[in-house]
Amino acid sequence: MEVKARVIAYYLPQFHPIPENDQWWEKGFTEWTNVGKAKPLFKGHYQPRVPADLGYYDLRVAETRSAQADMAREYGIEGFCYWHYWFGDGKRLLERPFNEVVENKQPDFPFCLAWANESWKGFAHGLKNRNTLIEQLYPGAEDYKNHFYALLPAFKDKRYITVDGKILFAIYKPLQHPDLELFISLWQSLAIENGLEGFYFVGHTSFVEEIDSILARGIDAVNINRIFSYLHSERTIWRRLIDKMKNYIFGMPMVYRYDKMTKYFIGSEEQKKHIFPTIVPNWDHSPRSGKEGVVFHNSTPETFGRHVSEVIHAVENKEKEYKLVFLKSWNEWAEGNYMEPDRKWGLSYLETLKKIIKLS
Repeated sequence: MEVKARVIAYYLPQFHPIPENDQWWEKGFTEWTNVGKAKPLFKGHYQPRVPADLGYYDLRVAETRSAQADMAREYGIEGFCYWHYWFGDGKRLLERPFNEVVENKQPDFPFCLAWANESWKGFAHGLKNRNTLIEQLYPGAEDYKNHFYALLPAFKDKRYITVDGKILFAIYKPLQHPDLELFISLWQSLAIENGLEGFYFVGHTSFVEEIDSILARGIDAVNINRIFSYLHSERTIWRRLIDKMKNYIFGMPMVYRYDKMTKYFIGSEEQKKHIFPTIVPNWDHSPRSGKEGVVFHNSTPETFGRHVSEVIHAVENKEKEYKLVFLKSWNEWAEGNYMEPDRKWGLSYLETLKKIIKLS
């Protein structure tokens, strides 16, 4: 199916147990643990969210990964962008699902990688404290080489997504990398040495003000995710005070209307060739953070559709290769942003996406 944009969906591999999660949380912990225990925190709060067609899956199961890919392909998504965790000195987490995708050559569905280069804090991942669970390190050139060669089989895979023939590799926190220029230069050289065309590096950010700084450090393009642009906008002091009162006095999370938030999800910058917008189906961090979370309320397929239309409009005049749009996300269930079917909406969000992006 020919589409109006190259929609790449971020993909979370947190749906299988690992020893570290057993130690930090409980035996057998996966992202479903937070999803399943979520409760409504205010009237009309859509929690818990229950998966439908794909169920409470385990990403160690190849049939699950194939079913996800088949579903994404059917509804116009070009490929998955797997979150990749390399903490330095060869330390990786949650690598098994993607490794098996590469090793087994299945599913036959395009992919790329996004390096989630940040330390894990307890609060962000469902604990009550803010202690560091594992620290992101940048040990230097030798580690950067080891990082490259660990991923080389994936880079050489015919399914790997490219831009003008170059390997698309996203970096979640580009400005936090102290050796970013060295890292980029080294990887570009290693790519050529190993028969690749080179890398197309995409830096991720939530702040328009960071775009120029990211590009100045040698990154080729920027994916901007404006999910919290409203929260950083010039709201009145009274509006901010009300938000705080609800949070701390009434024990409510920060609640905002999804349709109001989407007005801040896109800007003029995304019309530029190397600035890629983000589609956000919703946001609800309360399964991990409880009343301290942020909730976008009343997302519907209809309001989502208006948002998607605005995103597609922003890229419509770009060359086909650069009509890239990142979808956050395919399966971030504990953050409330996912496209997989749930018991309430079924396939409605995917059907809306397909209807808007497909060419007539």
